[in-house]
Amino acid sequence: MEGAIKTVVMQFLSTARGKESLNGKSFQKLVQGQLGNIMSDTDSSSSVKEMMKGLDDNKDGKVSFQEYMTLIGYLANSLSEQKTQTNAAGGQ
Repeated sequence: MEGAIKTVVMQFLSTARGKESLNGKSFQKLVQGQLGNIMSDTDSSSSVKEMMKGLDDNKDGKVSFQEYMTLIGYLANSLSEQKTQTNAAGGQ
């Protein structure tokens, strides 16, 4: 698990290139490159913009690390629910 956490942090920092937040282009690059296999519509610029808008709590037009972690938490929760449902369905 430690490796996964380090990867999440390093991918954000690498994409942010020393800045505290991701602009729209950087956010789309990160989502497409790192989350495209577990998220739908990452190739749609308008979908990614809507996602970014939903994450942007302080409405500064950027996604901070904390705002990005909201997305990671949502994805982790969704994957957990999918696995739980799959396991429950298989056990019946």
